[in-house]
Amino acid sequence: MKTMNKSNEHVLAMGACFNERADSHLVCVQNDDGNYQTQAISIHHQPRRVTGACFFVFSGSLKAGHLAKTSIVEDGVMVQITGETMDALRQALRDMKDFSVACGLVDQEDGQEHVHIQWIDDDLNFNKGVISPIDGKSMESITSVKVFHGSEFKANGKVIRWTEVFFLQSDDQTQPNCLSDPADHSRLTENVARAFCVALCPHLKLLKEDGMAKLSLRVTLDSDQVGYLAGSNGQPLLPQYLSDLDSTLIPVIHSGHVNSARAPSSWSWFSTSWR
Repeated sequence: MKTMNKSNEHVLAMGACFNERADSHLVCVQNDDGNYQTQAISIHHQPRRVTGACFFVFSGSLKAGHLAKTSIVEDGVMVQITGETMDALRQALRDMKDFSVACGLVDQEDGQEHVHIQWIDDDLNFNKGVISPIDGKSMESITSVKVFHGSEFKANGKVIRWTEVFFLQSDDQTQPNCLSDPADHSRLTENVARAFCVALCPHLKLLKEDGMAKLSLRVTLDSDQVGYLAGSNGQPLLPQYLSDLDSTLIPVIHSGHVNSARAPSSWSWFSTSWR
């Protein structure tokens, strides 16, 4: 909806995710002379049946005489359609309904191509093989966000950095499924991650010597339960680290719980790596 509302009314463009069901994928390769050309990489000795693309563009500037046209542009697909078809496509997307576009000349009956837009179930095939360093809990199919510009905290020649946050559904399913302000949620996760890193800074050298190079924090904000777990290598952190964590983390977590009282029950897992 944001894409449609902000885009030019004659153009609709979106990026595409990697398709694991495809046996080949479009790529754009730069030649020695500086020009770009499209290639399809595929599985060795296997025929290409399904080819994935990196983006798609619908352009509503097609003139009369054609129903629609398809073409490959770099590592994506462009579909040229009429203005009327663009209006119908946008309405179908708003209504979350499937939509099909027939390509070819208006009076062409044979050999037409078809472009199908289909709504499917949520793709839960991600974070395969990822486990929590706290207790080995599987993170497969759990939504996560990479933190590419997280603050770094240095002490004793070591650096600790927040790298990723996972959002886990609480066991309590009785609370209403409504989200708090995303800005407040983002601010809370950042504040908790910062407090976690600051509390562990004095212990970084010892953690390194103990082989704890990947640390994790799990926070719960249930209506009747507020707390955290921290660990590494599948084991909780030792009591010698928890004293500083308690004094630094608990005030931040309780403050966030008060400000997000209307949010659904959820667990957040902050993963930090350091060198």
